[in-house]
Amino acid sequence: MSAPTVRLTVAQALVRFLAVQHVERDGVRERFFAGCLGIFGHGNVAGMGEALLASADELPYVPAFNEQAMVHVAAGYARQRDRLGTWAVTTSVGPGATNLVTGAALATINRLPVLLLPGDTFATRVPHPVLQQLERIDDGTVSVNDALRPVSRYFDRIVRPEQLVPAAMEAMRILTDPAETGAVTLALPEDVQSEAVEVPAAFLEPRTWLIQRQPPAPEGLARAVELLRAAKRPLLVAGGGVVYSRATSALRAFVEQTGIPVGETQAGRGALPSDHPGALGAIGATGTAAANRLAADADLVIGVGTRWSDFTTSSKSAFQDPGVRFVNVNVCAFDAAKHAGLQLVGDARVTLEALTAALAASGHRADAAWTARGERERAAWSDEVARLVAPRAEGPLNQAAVIGAVNDAAGERGVVVQAAGSMPGDLHKLWVARDPDAKGYHVEYGYSTMGYEIPGGIGVKLAAPDRRVFVLVGDGSYLMLSGELVTAVAERVPIVLVLVQNHGYASIGALSRSVGIAGFGTHHRVPADGEAPVLDAPSGDGLAPAAAGARALPVDLAANVASLGVPVTHVATDGELRAALAAAADADGPVAIHVEVARYGNVGGYDSWWDVPVAAVSDRPEVRAARAQYEQDRTRQRIHLESPFDEQ
Repeated sequence: MSAPTVRLTVAQALVRFLAVQHVERDGVRERFFAGCLGIFGHGNVAGMGEALLASADELPYVPAFNEQAMVHVAAGYARQRDRLGTWAVTTSVGPGATNLVTGAALATINRLPVLLLPGDTFATRVPHPVLQQLERIDDGTVSVNDALRPVSRYFDRIVRPEQLVPAAMEAMRILTDPAETGAVTLALPEDVQSEAVEVPAAFLEPRTWLIQRQPPAPEGLARAVELLRAAKRPLLVAGGGVVYSRATSALRAFVEQTGIPVGETQAGRGALPSDHPGALGAIGATGTAAANRLAADADLVIGVGTRWSDFTTSSKSAFQDPGVRFVNVNVCAFDAAKHAGLQLVGDARVTLEALTAALAASGHRADAAWTARGERERAAWSDEVARLVAPRAEGPLNQAAVIGAVNDAAGERGVVVQAAGSMPGDLHKLWVARDPDAKGYHVEYGYSTMGYEIPGGIGVKLAAPDRRVFVLVGDGSYLMLSGELVTAVAERVPIVLVLVQNHGYASIGALSRSVGIAGFGTHHRVPADGEAPVLDAPSGDGLAPAAAGARALPVDLAANVASLGVPVTHVATDGELRAALAAAADADGPVAIHVEVARYGNVGGYDSWWDVPVAAVSDRPEVRAARAQYEQDRTRQRIHLESPFDEQ
């Protein structure tokens, strides 16, 4: 007797399938897809559009205004939910589909699950070439959706209705795998979406995907314990895996048992409360003096849930002990093998608990002098943060003071969202993390995508409706992707947008000055007729560059925000900013605060370096000087090859 089937269109079957997918971890079962974000066009309106209308009560549909932004909403939601939930995203074929590429890259690099459902050209090819179709003279199977292949963890094009069931199951396997997750693309030809298919009834039944906590191999764990006992100056680096695994309590227990200090990556920031004696804060190119000074002397580094990006390692110059070894705890073997480290492939929480128990059994603790040094460095850095975030007696607010005010407004449970520009570096150093379980620090720095902030903040708020969400965005990022504010207005999503006006790209402006080219191309300014390009000639921490003949662009960003339906408050002082942040607490939709800041008032580097090659030949003396400094700095770079299995 054959199994029962249900006759539906391909799109109807897919939507009904997505609506009943769940995940379970630690005995808690949760719905995986919160809904579907979409923009309809000829490539998806008749198939996916009809299916979403038919199942609106099962899988909510939210219209959006930019395809890239939709993916950012899903990614922000997924990160706030510790990868245990996400949104699907549907677009038409053509530019709607290719607009997904940046968002897909962000999701995959950050290991965040998002499901992309772009329309595609006709599988039958009868009406080809259709509107918006790319024709390749060498390959008839290619469409613009193939641009999504390199930025997707899984890609499939469903050219026959029968392919839906295995493709959907494989998509869910990837989306729910902590080691493999990222963007998943199911390209849907517009004719196939509307075709009928007999799907097994079981395909449409509620399904739960079990997310298991993988323990490390016993022999690897034993070797890690040996290395920890032998180490004189051990340091733990907490990455995003600590947060996603909900291992913050296990991390704290490990630190209190062992006395080993902790530095944090961007994704791992806040894994320990900033007032914990073992919390050194940010590490690497955007790190604190406390973390970077201990990193330079560490002889054993335990990386937990980090992929060891160049910012975390200060472009491989952070760890200077000649015999330094690495122990890498990660669910992904690819990351666990980096720096020739001892691979502990396993869940962060389970592995930290196992290490803590093993070390407790022998009463082992790190050298007391090393632990005490970490505590002194942490306390000194806390004083430095207080100095940096204090508002200046005169002149415009600097960015650090804005961060301090938002930090205080966020309190124990608020979430700050940021992604690009000079803000991530300052936030990484200055943010005072309070409640690790609140995931109050949300900076997308895997891809550092300008424009992520507003849609990412919407996703965070949808995932955590009980938390206040503060979106910090500079003028450059705001201009990249501001339109999704309309979604926040339409859906009444109460995010607090803090729009920081720099009159240009402050981060790259600072980098440009450091490599000797004086802020070239980084100002939102127009040179006077016949004048040379606008370059920096700052005479202090002014609001704008002291560039002869330059004039500001006649653009009013606050008015632009207001035109999208978002109330705006202009502030110029610390008191005004704090009052506006307090008033925003009662808003039932998005609100914005506009503040101009000192363009040249950024926070310093603190014993860190980032490898940005400087021109080897130049007529500019500033470039030649920068190149000489670059040659000196890169002598500190190392390739770590010390085996954890060598004799000590």
